[in-house]
Amino acid sequence: MKDNKQVFESYSVPKAVATMAVPSMLGMLINIVYNLADTFFVGQTGDSNQVAAVSVSMPLFLIFIAVGNLFGVGGCAFISRSLGEGRQDRVKKISSFCIYTSILLGIVLGVLFMAFKTPLLYMVGASDNTIGFASDYLKWVAIGSPSVITAITVCNLVRGEGAAKTSMFGSILGQVVNIVLDPIFILSGGDELFGFKMPFGFGLGVAGAAIATVIGNICSVIFFLLYFLKGKSILSITPKRYTFKDGIAKGVINVGLPASLNNLLMSLSNIIVNIVLVSYGDNAVAAMGVAMKANMLVVMLQIGLGQGVQPLIGYCYGARNYDRMKKCLRFSMACNIIIGTVMTLFYVVFKENVISMFINDAGVIELGVKMLIALMSPGPIIGIMFVLNFSFQGMGKGFQSLILSIGRQGLIYIPLLFILNAAVGLDGIIWAQASADYACVIMSLIMWFVVKKGIKKQTQIKSI
Repeated sequence: MKDNKQVFESYSVPKAVATMAVPSMLGMLINIVYNLADTFFVGQTGDSNQVAAVSVSMPLFLIFIAVGNLFGVGGCAFISRSLGEGRQDRVKKISSFCIYTSILLGIVLGVLFMAFKTPLLYMVGASDNTIGFASDYLKWVAIGSPSVITAITVCNLVRGEGAAKTSMFGSILGQVVNIVLDPIFILSGGDELFGFKMPFGFGLGVAGAAIATVIGNICSVIFFLLYFLKGKSILSITPKRYTFKDGIAKGVINVGLPASLNNLLMSLSNIIVNIVLVSYGDNAVAAMGVAMKANMLVVMLQIGLGQGVQPLIGYCYGARNYDRMKKCLRFSMACNIIIGTVMTLFYVVFKENVISMFINDAGVIELGVKMLIALMSPGPIIGIMFVLNFSFQGMGKGFQSLILSIGRQGLIYIPLLFILNAAVGLDGIIWAQASADYACVIMSLIMWFVVKKGIKKQTQIKSI
């Protein structure tokens, strides 16, 4: 913990931001590959129904991620803020509460999903052709749900105490194990992969993808368990420290809820935009999917930076070191502006090449280029909003974070989607997300000025 404290207190601002943000950003890059792996390797079976089954099951899998973020992100922010306040006993209670509640909810959700998997899958879009495969996928994910939720939770909690590299290694370990096991469990011996024949494989198809996911998360949980047992962490896994009283549950949920809702709204908004795009043909749906995948790289990098500096902001806020907090915040925003500007220029110059990497269809490429330019247009400044949103979480400003989270993916974006579609048709849909992004950047800056004014007033009162 001593080294972690140096990051929070004595490292120069650029060094502190780099120490916390770079592991988070690298983790996000691996996460992008990890998210594409299941679909890619299932696609190698040549069975479109199995590929569809993974997509159909994803909204339900996102519920596990949402619960993990509820206690992970909420606990991370609460822990870093408590460390800044010097309240180490509360940190132990927070970590114990988050970990054991995650395990408990994982068991409850797993049982519910096992019991009602068929009606749930039909509800999110499964057909008679895909229900069998989707049911197999969800069954194994449900069995492993405690490990899935707990891995996400603990990864964030460890980041909250400043151990950014440990958090990254634990997360990447699970993702790499998943990627390595995917072809082994999904494909059979003799199946072709990258032009080579698989020497062996279990041939479990979509069920194999789910099993690989669960094993990867179990490996992450074991990694973090060993980290705790070494005694180097200030966090506690002692059941005796478990409590939801003394503001523990409220403090976690206050910040964790916006992060959790963001995952759910992201899934909902993707479903809605696909439904709206269907009337413009399959090419429009395919083009938006490709453009969003390309845009995801930039967004994830900027989110990774914001997420990485969240504990640093939270610690400074808890320690009332507002000057250092503001410097960290400004430097982080400047870094995200540079990243966003460079990536946007690259995408604009090589737009056709970027889209054609995903698909070789002239009609889809033409639409995809227009969509990519629209999605990337806020690229140079959208990182400001991500840094401020995670900073609000670190400060315990749950309301501000909630508004920004539901605004970008729901409160602003979804109404704009329908309004602009009615006003200008397909071009309106293409520019809806960009318009929502611009609005959220402005909102985040206004919120920051209000929060900063409150901090200044509080500081003046303390000095009297």
